[in-house]
Amino acid sequence: MSNTNIKYGFIKPAIDAHTMGISSVAELLAECGYEVVLANDDVEKAINEYKHEARRKVVVDWIASNNITKLGLSYRLDEFDAINMIGYLIEELKRAKMMKYQGGQVETIFFGGLPNTCKALEKEFKGLVETFIGGESARETLLRLGVPEDNIPLEIQEGNKYDETLLKFGKEIIDSGEYLDHKPIDRSNYPEYGTKRDTVTKRIDANMRDNFAPLIRAHVGPYSAEASRIESVNEFLSWVKTLAKAGYLDILSIGSSQLSQSNFGEDWTDLPNGGGVPINSRQEYQMIYEASRPLLVRTYAGTKNIPELARMYEEDINISWHALSLWWFNKLDERGPYDLYTNLKAHIDTIKYIGQTGKPFEANVSHHFAFRGADDVTYIVAAYLCAKLAKKCGVKTYIVQNMLNTPRLTWGIQDLAKSRALLSLIKTLEDNNFRVLLQPRAGLDYFKPDLYEAKIQLAAVTALMDDILPLDQQSPHMIHVVSYSEASHLATPDVINESVKITQHSLMEYRKLKKLGNGPDMSRNEDIDIRQRDLYESAKVIINAIESSIKDPYTPEGFYKIFAAGFLPVPYLWKEVEEFKHAKDWRTKPVRGGIKVVDKDGNVMTSKKVAQIAMGNLKDAEYNLAQRVTLE
Repeated sequence: MSNTNIKYGFIKPAIDAHTMGISSVAELLAECGYEVVLANDDVEKAINEYKHEARRKVVVDWIASNNITKLGLSYRLDEFDAINMIGYLIEELKRAKMMKYQGGQVETIFFGGLPNTCKALEKEFKGLVETFIGGESARETLLRLGVPEDNIPLEIQEGNKYDETLLKFGKEIIDSGEYLDHKPIDRSNYPEYGTKRDTVTKRIDANMRDNFAPLIRAHVGPYSAEASRIESVNEFLSWVKTLAKAGYLDILSIGSSQLSQSNFGEDWTDLPNGGGVPINSRQEYQMIYEASRPLLVRTYAGTKNIPELARMYEEDINISWHALSLWWFNKLDERGPYDLYTNLKAHIDTIKYIGQTGKPFEANVSHHFAFRGADDVTYIVAAYLCAKLAKKCGVKTYIVQNMLNTPRLTWGIQDLAKSRALLSLIKTLEDNNFRVLLQPRAGLDYFKPDLYEAKIQLAAVTALMDDILPLDQQSPHMIHVVSYSEASHLATPDVINESVKITQHSLMEYRKLKKLGNGPDMSRNEDIDIRQRDLYESAKVIINAIESSIKDPYTPEGFYKIFAAGFLPVPYLWKEVEEFKHAKDWRTKPVRGGIKVVDKDGNVMTSKKVAQIAMGNLKDAEYNLAQRVTLE
């Protein structure tokens, strides 16, 4: 069958906010020469109400009128709802005699969703539905969608060649099993080690040498809805002691509960915990610190009483560094109680306090924009703005958290270009009083649920991290290790330690491989250089527009106006959309392994045009801010 006889159609239920995956797949298919139709709002709403025959008919009529031959659905919410939805739809298609084996047009049905849902669908429909659980590469995705190898453009194959090379390396690492014998690194070569006077910069500097092994941070947070709060805290203390004794971890990130962040010290009766360790007293933080010796410790910032909690973390756990999200963890994402302006004021007051402590600061920002559909330039600009703000607030060490594989189908060469552009910009701020530390991590939805495949991915993404600055053997300074079980189940101490072993061993072996000339040389790659220059210059256009059009941009008022005017596009913003309509009123789509802002016709927009539109929205932003100030 030729491309002209094949037409893909994709539906995402209106209640499911995950859209970047479908957009990425649609773009890939379009690059392969296939026609793709995305369901409109009416069809998305109709599939939500699949139990009503009239609403199912709306969906079937859309499939018929668009001559769709390959139908895809994405649904990442309730498992049973997804199974029923697919079942009802298939029965409706059969009733209309639209399946190919009935002489109809629909030859294949694809479904992307949670692993358990996919397993259940495969069992229920026995080969009629092809499922995607996440983590598939671009090439793998296309092949499974029925695209012949010869139809995949050379550009996509070349763009993914590096990714395939890394996965091959990762497979060799895991299959050899040698990583299991990797020993913990002794970092205790300085007097403050493990004491209240220890800091992350002292630990880095004391261990800085050729082939420096990055400090390892991991997020730890067991929780059981069946256990009492005290039982959950005690289990966490046990985990912390186990991790500290094993010696693989350098930095313990406490996965505190939502209530610990928003209602610390209050009565939690009848309040949902929302997962995470339910810490609710200073004594418990002090116990965690003692149990963690000699690890460095950090935890989530508060979402209420933010400066007060930052001071408490200094006193009770000698927090290794503070992290704040500025535009996030508030009403915009339902992670905190404050409106954006109140949140910005609290965060910037806290950053000024952090500057006084001498501790590092991390802006936990860029990937939150990416989660909401932001383009790669916005990812970079947001990080730069936060770094410059931190410097102005007296922070002397800035930690760049750089989440790779976000969105998941980002090409490795784009990740390298994006990372290098981001670091190049932020490093222009460096001087004797301002130091930049790099902390990369894998993407939140990067890993496959299959644990063997996920281990391979962890080894591969470690190699990607080393290629960010391939000629600097002392970079990265830290790695935030996302455990390989991320897409399957909560990481226990055994899983965390094994993930660290995979990471450290992979880094060591990849560097050996490159020294022997057997690994990819990503220090000289024309495609990456071109991409990096474009991202850097595009980011500078947005930054210059912000600094020239907004008075005092590095203030709560300035950061509010930057967001409200739309300088940082977030097309998938879910809340507060009326106040921040200009931030949401953008379109983005995957282009050649990255994410770009596009116009209503799908054409890429220049950063100059984005900046012009945002500057034109500044009066609205100023009006909204004035309303907020008046309310206070």
